[in-house]
Amino acid sequence: MASIKPHLLAGASTIALIGGVTWLRRPRGTPPHQPIRVARVVPPGTRHRDSAQNIRDILAYFIVPIWIGAGIADWACHRASDIEHTAGPAESKTHLLMLAEMGVPSLAGLFLEINAPVFALMIAAFLAHETTALSDVQYAVARREVTPIEQHVHSFLELMPLTSLCLLAVLHWDQFAALFGLGDAPAEWRLRLKDQPLPKAYVAAVLGAIVLFNLAPYVEELWRGLRATPRNEAATDIRSKSFATDTFGKNRAASAAISAGS
Repeated sequence: MASIKPHLLAGASTIALIGGVTWLRRPRGTPPHQPIRVARVVPPGTRHRDSAQNIRDILAYFIVPIWIGAGIADWACHRASDIEHTAGPAESKTHLLMLAEMGVPSLAGLFLEINAPVFALMIAAFLAHETTALSDVQYAVARREVTPIEQHVHSFLELMPLTSLCLLAVLHWDQFAALFGLGDAPAEWRLRLKDQPLPKAYVAAVLGAIVLFNLAPYVEELWRGLRATPRNEAATDIRSKSFATDTFGKNRAASAAISAGS
């Protein structure tokens, strides 16, 4: 039995070698062997879903809710850090600016056909948002505590728009590629409403959630900041008054000493 094994291995190796050489020497243009395709049986009463619809559902019912939830979580972190008495209304105005930077492309995605100019708007808004976010964090860390939880929330606020942009690029690859002069399809440089509008109930729910959980809280944050005096300004005023009092007292004491000596 042991003497047969080498012969079997040699025979199998020879057959594999001959088969490989034959495949490499096949004429160009000859299609390779196609595997047998087995049709997938769809149970009665079910509907076949394509990948594009799955991506749309992920965008609508996963990415968007997480994005809105991250916005209200960030507001809660600001409130916990007593932002109205630390960084003050200046940072709250920056938060509203970032909300506008993401709100404009979001409205475009809800109502407009996704084409080259919409992609250009989304890319420009994302870059502007990232620049503003970096400036905001630099301003905030010097004036209030930015906890690890808030930093983690910031990662969601930065990645959700990028994820949305990437998924939309997959759905509308021809227009995304055309924006950079790639692909076979020409870029459509005309803003127009969607050929197939999103369900009215969904659009109303998204807009209502944005107003209720994002816009209203940040307006309230700005209102609190405008009504409060930041602690750093109050501390500066106290130190200034204390310095002025001490200086005035020392001057009076020096004057009294001079008068007594004379």
